[in-house]
Amino acid sequence: MLRPRDGHDLWVDDAFLTIRPKASLRWYFDTFGNSIAEATFTEPANRLVIESELVLRRYVTEFMSRQDGPHVCPYPFTYSKDEARDLFPYIGLENEHDAGTLDDWLNAHFTERPDGAFLFLRRLSHAIHRELGYSSRDEMGTQTAGETIARGEGTCRDFAFLFMEATRRFGFAARFVTGYLNDSVGGPDAPVGGGATHAWADVFVPGEGWVEFDPTNRITAGSALIRVATTRTPAQASPVSGSYDGTEASFLGLSVSVDVREVDSPD
Repeated sequence: MLRPRDGHDLWVDDAFLTIRPKASLRWYFDTFGNSIAEATFTEPANRLVIESELVLRRYVTEFMSRQDGPHVCPYPFTYSKDEARDLFPYIGLENEHDAGTLDDWLNAHFTERPDGAFLFLRRLSHAIHRELGYSSRDEMGTQTAGETIARGEGTCRDFAFLFMEATRRFGFAARFVTGYLNDSVGGPDAPVGGGATHAWADVFVPGEGWVEFDPTNRITAGSALIRVATTRTPAQASPVSGSYDGTEASFLGLSVSVDVREVDSPD
């Protein structure tokens, strides 16, 4: 799951996928419409290398400048009948037992709740960024919302999932996004979570559609977010997965690195 889908906000000019040892590829779409490449190998090897190189253009909408007019969604709000039916899988909590913990945390730390849906979500994203500490973690898996609240810290994927579950408590549809972060700009305000895959969330706002929120970096629909795939749960968004023939002791580890650079436009 390494190739983004083209859209009005992200154009893929070139995509190169190199796999060693040589593999035959079968491309298909998953249930969310993400591009999946299935690699099949015929020769044994003691090392697997997967390199994905993308040249793309990222366009964003300045939502803050659009918060006036009849299209602006209020909060509270109600999805239309068609929207509610289409979005149903993304509205309910993934872990129902976290409902009480979520409500207690939100009532304590998310007290300023604007009456516009977009500003409401932006304020919620900032509350998670402000109240919880970021920490990197190499182990696979994502903490539940309750675990992140209890520990007071988490990774980008933990923050994204907590934000999703929190928005669902307020009736929003939310989905998980995996991709990359443009962290080429340094300084004290440089974003965190680069150098590997990054995660954030999409929320469906009536009149605006799916809007990106990255609570790890307080980014809303920013050009630094490079979307690769969207799923209902974090577990469905693994960039690389599979199996191999060998013992557990023979597996020597996994190394992941992501390099994002800005280049001159061909135009």
